[in-house]
Amino acid sequence: MENFLLFNCALDDKFLYNKFSASAAKLNYGAFVCFSGIIRKEDNINGLSFDIYEPLLKEWFNEWCKKVENMNVKLFFAHSIGDVLIGQSSYFAAIASSHRKNALELFPNFIEDFKKNAPIWKYDLINNERIYAKDRSFMLKNAGILS
Repeated sequence: MENFLLFNCALDDKFLYNKFSASAAKLNYGAFVCFSGIIRKEDNINGLSFDIYEPLLKEWFNEWCKKVENMNVKLFFAHSIGDVLIGQSSYFAAIASSHRKNALELFPNFIEDFKKNAPIWKYDLINNERIYAKDRSFMLKNAGILS
C-alpha cells in the first residue's frame, strides 16, 4: 500500500512529503495538507519508543479510506516503530484532495482519531529504558478483556 508506510526508524519527512505529494499530483488534486509529529523534549525523556500491531493499524487506516472514498480525497500515513529521539519525526499524515475544503475539514478529525484510536503503544525513553507512557495513552475500543 503506497499510502500506508511503517519504518523501523525515525521518519524522513522530506522523503514522505515528496512521495505523497507526487501521488497527489498524479491524481490532479489541488490540495495537499500534511502533519508531522516531532518528538519534543519534556520531563526527562531522551525520546519515545513505539510498538504497533500492524493488522489493527491497517484496519483503522482502511476504515478511514472507506469513509472518504466518495469525496475526491486520498489519505497518507507513516509511522515509526521502535525508538525515535528528541527532534526526530515519528508520525506523518497527509490528505490530498481535489479541492482544499474537503482536505481541511477532514484533517483535524483524522489526526485526533489517530491519537485516540490507532493501535500504537508509546513508551518514554529514559536512561536507556522503555517506560510505558500510561498517563498519555488512551484505552482502545475492543482491546483486551476489560474493555
